[in-house]
Amino acid sequence: MTMIFIGLLIPFLGTTLGSSCVFFMKHTMNDNVQRLLLGFAGGVMIAAGVWSLLIPAMEMADGLGRLRFLPAITGFAFGVAFLFILDRITPHLHATAEKPEGPESGIKKFSRTMMLFFAVTLHNIPEGMAVGIVFASHLSGSALISSADALALAIGIAIQNFPEGAIISMPLRQEGNGKAKSFLYGTLSGAVEPVAAIVTILLTSFVLPFMPYFLAFAAGAMVYVVIEELIPEATKNEQSDVCTIGFSIGFALMMVLDVALG
Repeated sequence: MTMIFIGLLIPFLGTTLGSSCVFFMKHTMNDNVQRLLLGFAGGVMIAAGVWSLLIPAMEMADGLGRLRFLPAITGFAFGVAFLFILDRITPHLHATAEKPEGPESGIKKFSRTMMLFFAVTLHNIPEGMAVGIVFASHLSGSALISSADALALAIGIAIQNFPEGAIISMPLRQEGNGKAKSFLYGTLSGAVEPVAAIVTILLTSFVLPFMPYFLAFAAGAMVYVVIEELIPEATKNEQSDVCTIGFSIGFALMMVLDVALG
């Protein structure tokens, strides 16, 4: 239970550490560092989606024979569709963060900042569900997902959450808010992840029969986040070299962790 508790808090820790940048940086995170982190997180999440989620989902449906891909492809499609709809409702993280200031009232500034806060918070819910689903599968006694798999996935999401925490806290600070308040809002955006994970685990008895679908759903949601949010942010201005290096390192590291420790 201690390992599970730590695993559920790891993604939240990533957001908290990212939000704490407001105490150490005067303006924004160095572009190359941010590109490297975003690329690394993207590589980790893609590898985790394949080895920790999609492959176990197909192996769990082994009884379907050659059609064992059906739960995986169905869940994956729903995961992508869910994030697609969510993106139509909320703004893109990079687009909102880079929206020009211009002459505007304090109410409009507040609205834009809150829009960014809610966008990041909503995007964190499926990530928390992904961690919860993997831990729930491990708790159910599945030999296909080990504790190392679950922890590796949690660490990968935590790395991805680091720049997201900074994306909220740094603009808030630039708008004249105190460091403590900016840090608090950035941290709160990640608080939904352990909550979503815990709720998912508590519903294990209901989730278990549909576990292949839920694992694939989490994979689809993660892949969508990487393609729609992380990669565009890391390769803006056509500077993709650092992102590519980070992505390759993250993918290779997650692959090694998942296969060697899983």
